Amino acid sequence: MERKAEGKKNEKKKKKEIIRLEKESVIPILKPKIIMTLANLIELGSDRNEFLKLCKRIDYTIRAWYLLQFEDLMQLYSLFDPVHGAKKLEQQHLSPEEIDVLEQNFLTYLFQIMEKSNFKVATDEEIDIAVTGQYLLNLPITVDESKLDKKLLSKYFSQHPHENLPEFADKYIIFRRGIGIDRTTNYFFPEKVDMLIARLWAKILRVTGIAILLSKFLKGHKRQKKDQNEDPKKNDDLDAEPDQEEFFVERIRIQNMELSLPSLLGKITIQEPTFDRIIVLYRRASQKGKPETGIFLKHFKNIPMADMEIVLPEKKSPGLTPVDWVKFLISAVVGLSALAGTLKGPSNDLWVIFAILSGVVGYCAKTYFTFQANLSAYQNLITQSMYDKQLDSGKGTLLHLCDDVIQQEVKEVIIAFFILMEQGKATRQDLDYRSEELIKEEFGENCNFDVDDAVQKLEKLGIVSRDTIGRYYCVGLKRANEIIGTTTEELVMKVGQGANAA
Repeated sequence: MERKAEGKKNEKKKKKEIIRLEKESVIPILKPKIIMTLANLIELGSDRNEFLKLCKRIDYTIRAWYLLQFEDLMQLYSLFDPVHGAKKLEQQHLSPEEIDVLEQNFLTYLFQIMEKSNFKVATDEEIDIAVTGQYLLNLPITVDESKLDKKLLSKYFSQHPHENLPEFADKYIIFRRGIGIDRTTNYFFPEKVDMLIARLWAKILRVTGIAILLSKFLKGHKRQKKDQNEDPKKNDDLDAEPDQEEFFVERIRIQNMELSLPSLLGKITIQEPTFDRIIVLYRRASQKGKPETGIFLKHFKNIPMADMEIVLPEKKSPGLTPVDWVKFLISAVVGLSALAGTLKGPSNDLWVIFAILSGVVGYCAKTYFTFQANLSAYQNLITQSMYDKQLDSGKGTLLHLCDDVIQQEVKEVIIAFFILMEQGKATRQDLDYRSEELIKEEFGENCNFDVDDAVQKLEKLGIVSRDTIGRYYCVGLKRANEIIGTTTEELVMKVGQGANAA
């Protein structure tokens, strides 16, 4: 994920902020829609029926493969459920060492399921880019780290190293999947006023030369940080052509809007990329004399990148920002200086003194009430996130994940088999390309098709093989159904139909 700003070529044009994103491996189309769309592309009715039967058998078989693993996962989590887990652990009479082993087993299963569901651990780079802008949340939100446990995840990552872990990985983990777009249309009068003040303040800093000193300091700091965490992707030329695994999304913010009377007085539309799904994993810190065993899992949807602080665990109550305090101090210094100059003058004009004091007090009041408005908006946003954005938590999140794994695996296998059935033999690279093209042409979606996983499942099912030069080919539809055979679900359905007929 990378960001660039365009607009230097023509300063009169509206500045654009573009975020470069990687295509996700998740297939965003519903499974029934994929099956029916592909079935309708088959001309012969008999083949269409065999294909529909095969899709059901693939679904039932893959679901059975994961059933035992999912049961183990749910049994382990029942011991660490924040609500009832502690009582179950007491009933088991386990030693601290045995509890540690069970905790690590649960996390191992969980991270495997996350990977199968195409969730990725959010990196520092992604989070930095996400929170550099402002969208609907205009307050600095931080985590109260004293309320979070640091042992659980530290021990897991010491035994299971991961690349590009965020700096907070010892306290909590943010998993993310999918990219969307959120648009909001409103007048945004307070935000526009803040934007005008910020631009005026930036101009004052440039005129006085303070901006140059600040930029030199920040460049030195960034260079030092860059040397410590060198990331070759950050050094890529953003003007270069994107590769096939990337796409661009525009971020439209008030801070970058073009100044004009209609835009200042009328409604405007702001736009922000979203994380389609976010899952947060953490444990609270232990209280004195009572070790904490609960593991929290919270599942969110459609979270704007710039507002992703709303999903952070154990948030501190927001206060005035350093910029607000600077505004207070500068207003006080300027006001007192002007007041002192007036009092030293030959004539003390009460109206002038009143005007100076009114201006200082008014500006300070404006800053304070802006903060209160932002605080109210933050509280409303948090409330909204709890009711509208939070999908589930705890066991419900695990059930979502288990179903996601099955749905994704089934969709990948069905699409790959259909391509081989309709278009003939293909290398792994050709199968990957053809599958992505099919998804784009038939469903209008772009994704990074996980061909390796699809081929592995097809070979495990026994309905796809390779020729002497490594190309993949599939058996016929009827033969594929014979190889998989009648599933337990089909037998149960036949028994149910027979009982109903009787």
